[in-house]
Amino acid sequence: MMEFGGIGSILRNRRLESYFDTNPRSKSGEVCAKAVQEVVKQPKAAEVYVEDDGWFSVLISWIRIVTCFVTMMFTTFVWTIIMLVLLPWPYERVRQGNIYGHVTGRLMMWILGNPIKIEGMEYSDKRAIFISNHASPIDVFLTMWLIPTGTVGIAKKEIIWYPLFGQIYVLANHLRIDRSNPTAAIESMKEAARAVVKNKLSLIIFPEGTRSKNGRLLPFKKGFVHLALQTRLPIVPIVMTGTHKAWKKGSLHVRPAPITVKYLPPIKTDNWTEDKINEYVDLVHDTYVKHLPGSQKPFVSDAQNQSKGLNS
Repeated sequence: MMEFGGIGSILRNRRLESYFDTNPRSKSGEVCAKAVQEVVKQPKAAEVYVEDDGWFSVLISWIRIVTCFVTMMFTTFVWTIIMLVLLPWPYERVRQGNIYGHVTGRLMMWILGNPIKIEGMEYSDKRAIFISNHASPIDVFLTMWLIPTGTVGIAKKEIIWYPLFGQIYVLANHLRIDRSNPTAAIESMKEAARAVVKNKLSLIIFPEGTRSKNGRLLPFKKGFVHLALQTRLPIVPIVMTGTHKAWKKGSLHVRPAPITVKYLPPIKTDNWTEDKINEYVDLVHDTYVKHLPGSQKPFVSDAQNQSKGLNS
């Protein structure tokens, strides 16, 4: 378990040259082990959080958001140049995109200043389909930071219009799907699976398909199961808690709420069969329900919708 709350602890001491290592078998496991040894544990008081909507808190939040944007402009400019140099090598761009995410995501979280506890990082050092619940922009920063080098993302095609992040996402050769066109979306999933197998990559995907408005878990789409069936990679659930309180949907007020990121043990998919897709979606969704706090568990109506969607 790792806890981060300050400048020295959130910036894990990784050697500079490792940020430019495009080897798909990077020393992620070694880095994780070293990070655990070097972590500076924060006092339990860091977990105490009282919501503050006063003017001073709002002002600090705005300063942090502006600083995040300026920082992201700088790192995006640097890595855009790197991506342009690597245009003839698409899968080297994937890996450099991951390194951009490691640097930018870590800086974003340091600037925002939330106490962060990370558990189960030993499950992040092997190829897998990484999935995460999604309730805040902070989830994106965290996954950028924490996914291993050699991981390709899958997102909706509209991501290209997101300032800075969308453009670097496309340059990094990550994949986009057209959710309004089921046929094209299925073909995009097949293309992703072929690329992952051929180039020995991992995947990152938000199985809910959209961001939760209130932090509660939404029904899962079936795409991640189709990808597992085609790649036979294990599924590693990443459970995010507290991010919906730290940065609420539709708000520009970032609060210092404590955040927990928990990697769960890999779910093997070697023996999965296509006739049980609904069962697998339900299995993984129930795993999240089991590990989320009460404030993030789905409402009964949402759980019923999950079952109806699977049976339709």
